[in-house]
Amino acid sequence: MNIVLLEPEIPANTGNIGRSCVATGTKLHLIEPLGFRLTEEALKRAGMDYWPQLDYARYINYRDFLGKNPGARIFMATTKAKRRYTEVEYAPEDYLMFGRESGGIPEELLVGNEERCIRIPMLPDIRSLNLSNAVNIVLFEALRQLDFPGLESAGKLHRLSWGAHEH
Repeated sequence: MNIVLLEPEIPANTGNIGRSCVATGTKLHLIEPLGFRLTEEALKRAGMDYWPQLDYARYINYRDFLGKNPGARIFMATTKAKRRYTEVEYAPEDYLMFGRESGGIPEELLVGNEERCIRIPMLPDIRSLNLSNAVNIVLFEALRQLDFPGLESAGKLHRLSWGAHEH
């Protein structure tokens, strides 16, 4: 899978998203301008020590992104969409795109892609969800549909083992 952040503004959100990308083997695409420098402490703190393991690419603008990812099937997450994110059938190489925290994906990009615009249902008086939460909701639905390829199917206890404890 691929996560695309169009002009992200808050370093902690991008750090959290980067950590989720590392945990799921997802590539992160960052489209400038960014509202922060990639060296900022808040970004590293949110991504913890995972940031060096992150597979990411940076682009000077949306046109640069499209040029370097020809044929990309992009789903655009927006509160303005008619389709829910669960009504889409995702493929392993899809791109899930999210806009700026303050304004989302510009309508100029949305209007030509109505069939690929998706939304997370919420109450009508709420402007939007936190960016890193929204990314995780959509990303994990896409991964669920693909049966979580390559991801662990069961967790492990650190000190004990399942079913082996005594009362």
